[in-house]
Amino acid sequence: MIRNIPKPDISSAFTVDDIHKIREWHYERLLNATPEERDADTELRAERTRCAIEELRRTKTVLA
Repeated sequence: MIRNIPKPDISSAFTVDDIHKIREWHYERLLNATPEERDADTELRAERTRCAIEELRRTKTVLA
């Protein structure tokens, strides 16, 4: 089961410590997840990212 853990606070400077926080958060979230749950979570996040990129492309086209 994928655990619902709050995302870590990331500094505006984005340091190495922030990378460690993100990796630890990701590890803890998926600690007891099955391979199927991991795949589904990856697909969901990938789709969200694709939508965000598409929205940025549309915005960029409108502004150009």
